[in-house]
Amino acid sequence: MKNYTRWTTVFKALANPNRLKIIELVSKRAMNVGDIADALKISITATSNHLVMLQKLEVFVSEGKDGHVYYSVNKTMPQDFANAIKLPT
Repeated sequence: MKNYTRWTTVFKALANPNRLKIIELVSKRAMNVGDIADALKISITATSNHLVMLQKLEVFVSEGKDGHVYYSVNKTMPQDFANAIKLPT
């Protein structure tokens, strides 16, 4: 039997336009929460919540640098999520 709970979570993540925009932005370069919030013109709190969800789905990896946490695309993200999105090459 397929993991319907997992697919529900994946589709929920993709159903939010801001999360899709975050995926697109971060696929181009590593960004911190402030940069993402500024680019989308949404609060840092909302941006952080979106990043938490995407990081739990293993879409992003994070790295601390110069007092900030930078998010980048996880090149080994789960195949189900990778198949659901198409990142620019």
